[in-house]
Amino acid sequence: MRKIVAAAFVSLDGVMQAPGGPSEDPTGGFAFGGWSVNHWDEAMGQFMGRMFAAPFDLLLGRKTYEIFAAHWPYVDKDDPIGPLFDSVTKYVATSSAEPLSWANSVSLGGDAAGAVAELRRGEGPMLLTQGSSVLLQTLLGHDLIDEFRLLTFPLLLGRGKRLWGEGTRPRGLRLVESQVSTTGVTMAVYERAGEISTGSFQLAEPTEAEIARQARMKREG
Repeated sequence: MRKIVAAAFVSLDGVMQAPGGPSEDPTGGFAFGGWSVNHWDEAMGQFMGRMFAAPFDLLLGRKTYEIFAAHWPYVDKDDPIGPLFDSVTKYVATSSAEPLSWANSVSLGGDAAGAVAELRRGEGPMLLTQGSSVLLQTLLGHDLIDEFRLLTFPLLLGRGKRLWGEGTRPRGLRLVESQVSTTGVTMAVYERAGEISTGSFQLAEPTEAEIARQARMKREG
């Protein structure tokens, strides 16, 4: 069985749109493209380097695929990420009939969730997402993500495409790694940890004030 790993750059309020530059994804009037650029340091580079050191295939939404396909094949070959991304298989969630011109690219077809579930049941390297906010909602909604690798930036962006959107389902997570960059970026790895466990700090016998409060909450709906 293959592991699905969702890797994302997110602001503190959960926005993941256009971290790499103003022209990356200005849809919806997003005005802060490139918000991640001035936070990079050596620790972040090492975190990303460890992620790409393990065998992987890429799992991408169509828009992120197009961003990557217009960038990574053309970077200086001294940058190891370009040749690496060229060589791995890129599974793309797309409803378009347009051909995928980047080498080693495979369309997931019309049923992205079913195709990803089939890949997950098979053998091979981990399936690693990058960006792909729409695809992530599908993966979250079908409970297909095994691990999150998140770089959370000390920014509030307000509006924009979000990681924790409509597809998010209740799920317990276990923090297995964390560190903080010199610029305040939190780098963390989370694994699945089953259902959410709840408890209560309430008094064993509720006070009259608490009984009245609960009754008021029910009336107010």
